[in-house]
Amino acid sequence: MTEKIRVLLVDDQQLIRLGFRMVLEAENDIEVVGEAGDGEVAIAQAAALQPDLVLMDIRMPGLDGIAATEQIVHRHPQTRVLVLTTFDLDEYAFGAIRAGASGFLLKDAQRHELLSALRAVHRGDAALSPRITRMLLQHVTPTLGVSGVSAVSPASPTTVAGVEVAADRGDAAASLLESLTDRERDVFLALARGLSNAEIGDSLFVTESTVKTHVGRVLAKLGARDRIHAVILAHRAGLVVGD
Repeated sequence: MTEKIRVLLVDDQQLIRLGFRMVLEAENDIEVVGEAGDGEVAIAQAAALQPDLVLMDIRMPGLDGIAATEQIVHRHPQTRVLVLTTFDLDEYAFGAIRAGASGFLLKDAQRHELLSALRAVHRGDAALSPRITRMLLQHVTPTLGVSGVSAVSPASPTTVAGVEVAADRGDAAASLLESLTDRERDVFLALARGLSNAEIGDSLFVTESTVKTHVGRVLAKLGARDRIHAVILAHRAGLVVGD
């Protein structure tokens, strides 16, 4: 039997935690292993329980979800974090993505959306629709910051390994692309534009299962935690010109 997805629930409202627990524990492949009402307790519980996934609220008294996410991801890279937010463009949710979360979900999401997002994050996908991915990147890319790489320059683009990139990002782009095959580069750039696996398959004329294989290889070669991390790496290196 497939091992269950072990989930830690973090929210300062007990009734919300109870609601999520009831939904998740009704599924055969999910187990709620613990709860926390604030960021400090979440960090301690993550260390003690080693969950596969943390369902993390953002706004909590004391240590908030952003700080808790950053520490959990840093200390336990095998644990993924799916953050909860009230608004789909909540700046706090963007902060959690920068801190290492693998996606975010609206608190008023439907049951099937919650379950789909949780399973997607667990298998290394992003719990963000292509539309939300593009909106996210428009907000966070200018402030992501990376050593040796400044904000996107308006200078004319250049070409690295056949890919057009921002002129001041050539070295960063080259370091990302050098380990990828031509097809993996195509998939990586499609990820950077916020395309889903189905959309990537349509654009490259390959099956969705083939895309999943390429995505897995891209993530492994880049050392990317998940799709969101890969997308951020691409934008940091200026591999998406004119977005």
